[in-house]
Amino acid sequence: MEYKFRCECPITSALDILGDKWILVIIKLMLTQDKKTFKDFTESDEAIATNILSSKLKYLEEFGIITKTQLPGNKKTNLYLLTEKGLALTPIIVELSIWSDENVRALNKIMKESPEIEIMKSDKAAFVKMLQENYRSKTRLNK
Repeated sequence: MEYKFRCECPITSALDILGDKWILVIIKLMLTQDKKTFKDFTESDEAIATNILSSKLKYLEEFGIITKTQLPGNKKTNLYLLTEKGLALTPIIVELSIWSDENVRALNKIMKESPEIEIMKSDKAAFVKMLQENYRSKTRLNK
């Protein structure tokens, strides 16, 4: 797949791939809520429309951020898993969570309280490592 980037800026180039409002939501669902199947995603609180979900999963697969395989013993169900490239986005998810807690909470009255936020704030690196290790152990992504 060849993709045309807007410019040579690393931040703009990353946003050309990740800047859609659903991309990081899907990655967050996979990383923190163990979502792996199309049905898992459609049942999430984020209420992603099925046509959008289909296109975003395909997009993430094309960029090597996720892989799609068959669910063992069920050829009709696809299993979506983060690749190492996808797992490398964990620090960004953690930073966005902290930023949102500190800067968006006052605007979003329905934002849930999360005890994990304080853990993230106290030791981001350890929290990132824990999320990644938990994900790898659940998906046998160890390399």
